[in-house]
Amino acid sequence: MNIVLTGSIGNIGKPLTQSLIKNGHAVTVISSNAERQPAIEALGAQAAIGSIKDASFLVKTFQGADIVYLMETLDATGGDMSEKETDFIGLISQIGRNYKQAIEQSGVKKVIHLSSIGAHMDKGNGFLVFHHNVENILKQLQAEVSIKTLRPVGFYTNMFSFISTIKNKGAIISNYGGGQKEPWVSPLDIAAVIAEEMELPFEGRTIRYIASDEVSPDEIAVALGKAIGKPDLQWKVISDEQLLNSWLSIGFNPQIAQGFIEMQANQGSGRLYEDYYRNRPVLGKVKLAEFAKNFAAVYQQEE
Repeated sequence: MNIVLTGSIGNIGKPLTQSLIKNGHAVTVISSNAERQPAIEALGAQAAIGSIKDASFLVKTFQGADIVYLMETLDATGGDMSEKETDFIGLISQIGRNYKQAIEQSGVKKVIHLSSIGAHMDKGNGFLVFHHNVENILKQLQAEVSIKTLRPVGFYTNMFSFISTIKNKGAIISNYGGGQKEPWVSPLDIAAVIAEEMELPFEGRTIRYIASDEVSPDEIAVALGKAIGKPDLQWKVISDEQLLNSWLSIGFNPQIAQGFIEMQANQGSGRLYEDYYRNRPVLGKVKLAEFAKNFAAVYQQEE
């Protein structure tokens, strides 16, 4: 099949591209960075250099595709997290409208959309509301377009943001914590599920959650602390206001800072995961203990 992938060849895109090529598919990878072209072609894929903010580019690139894989991220906006006035949520909604236009005008009938945990909510999910918005934009496509919506939970790789506070404060610091388990996922397991779904029948509109392990904040602190040689590492909880003020003081965009606070507060309450537990998936292969080794390697590099 001819498959077009957004998301370049990052933590998900690279293993996904490798898997699809191995399975005999013709793969085109969209990247906004021309310097990525040699690396994309080295994997056996074709590079399409352009921006997902350019609807006409997407229309052209989607032409002839059997399946398109769509994803949207804060990075895709091209905005800087320190830009106080940037409306990241609005920018991503426009990317969703570009995807819809490109699908309609190119005639694509099979779509895999990488959304997120929390996308079932229209409020209380913080900045994750942009995934909710894009899901709803894509729902407006004609019924003949089959859409597989994939909702991964929090990425293990988000834990790399803990490194700064561990080094500077001696602890993981957040506005929630404790012993309540929550799901986390490896990009490798996300790539595996996407590749699996490429081979399965497309019928109407479906939703599938993706997770690798279910662990509590306290368990995360123990695992990461052990891996980096700090067995007493703790996950400390501060108030929403304290964390928000901390992020704003270092120049975070207010929309994103407030969105993180709201999202994490609803992680702690469990509200973010209500639909996940109603539709709980089979867990993937990469467990926290394995990721902790990767975390330790990155931690040591930043010494």
